[in-house]
Amino acid sequence: MTAIGNTANTALIVVDVQESFRQRDSWQAASDPDVADKVALLVEHSRLHGHLVVWVLHSEPGSGTVFDPALGHVRPIEGLAPAPGEPVLTKTSHNAFTTTNLQQILTERGIRALTTCGIRTEQCVETTTRLASDLGYDVTFVVDATATEPIAHRDAPAGRPIAEVLADPRTLLPAEIIARTEYALAGRFATVTTVKELTGS
Repeated sequence: MTAIGNTANTALIVVDVQESFRQRDSWQAASDPDVADKVALLVEHSRLHGHLVVWVLHSEPGSGTVFDPALGHVRPIEGLAPAPGEPVLTKTSHNAFTTTNLQQILTERGIRALTTCGIRTEQCVETTTRLASDLGYDVTFVVDATATEPIAHRDAPAGRPIAEVLADPRTLLPAEIIARTEYALAGRFATVTTVKELTGS
């Protein structure tokens, strides 16, 4: 089992595990559409060990997208629920620090070790992990408690159906994205582990 710090100084950061993603057609091609189940295991493990759980949601007010809070999807995926006293932060940047008071919360509680998970692997979770490392936190990245979607090539037309995106040989598929993220983070920004390795179950 991987150690993630002592009770007093460890926090689990749950990044963007929200209903917004399940409203998009691209979610059918996600690496793990049921990633919330693995996140729930981490949340349970963290609570059991007295670790702080911090919930972060991504919001794009006025955008008219699934990330617009006016549409009601900026909330944890069904089955996940913050417990009393667990901070719920709303961000508008890729990382969980820049547009929230996350660092203040962690500093006030003397937290020095973070465990990161969520959606999307290479975007908000990786960016949060990198920044946390640069801020001096000891970070554990739980790779199978993250999920991502295919990424179209930069020159591909925007707005194509997911079937066309998947058929394009230039598209970067989720397995490739996750592997790249593991290589980029391991030994540099974080300890990369799995739910089983971390929790023993």
